[in-house]
Amino acid sequence: MSPRRSYDQYCSAARALDVVGDRWTLLIVRELLAGPRRYTDLHADLPGVSTDVLASRLKDMERDGVTTRRRLPPPGAAYVYELTERGRELLPVLQALGKWGEPELGERRPTDAVRAHWFALPLLRSLAGLEGEGLVEVRLGEGHFHLHVGAEGGPVYGDGPAPAEPDARLVLDAGTGAALARGESGLVPAVRDGRVTVTGDGALAKELREA
Repeated sequence: MSPRRSYDQYCSAARALDVVGDRWTLLIVRELLAGPRRYTDLHADLPGVSTDVLASRLKDMERDGVTTRRRLPPPGAAYVYELTERGRELLPVLQALGKWGEPELGERRPTDAVRAHWFALPLLRSLAGLEGEGLVEVRLGEGHFHLHVGAEGGPVYGDGPAPAEPDARLVLDAGTGAALARGESGLVPAVRDGRVTVTGDGALAKELREA
């Protein structure tokens, strides 16, 4: 395990960057906000990271109390990484960083990788102003993911269809998803003009349809 590098500055921002300022660290946090993940799954959803760098970052994050590692019981019997309570406290940091970065997103470049669940945090920002809470399934051209709106102390999103009957289902195309991620459109206006289809009987679905 590499020794922790430090800015050696008596400043809380500098101390925070000592822990999470290395390349890839916050993107690993983004992935682990979905809940426990195996190393191979993390590597698959972080295109561009080398196996050595990913292993090093995970060890550093475990040392610094951001993540923990545990072995799943049989028949899984695999090790998974997950965020600690302190690690989960980075959600608003990532949300603020994503909001700040909206003007930098622009149009998707030919070299840009994309995963459906990377739209989860922008959509959570869009849903934050609503009163309803619950499970939301999102269907994009790139795939499915689900959101736990109002979740506390657990995963805030997950890859794939909702694990139970969702309170709301959202269907949108890639262009609408990108517009939401860039901050060019809000979710409610996109629902009103038909770019996002909402189904479901939960409070969230009704609120979106009636907003």
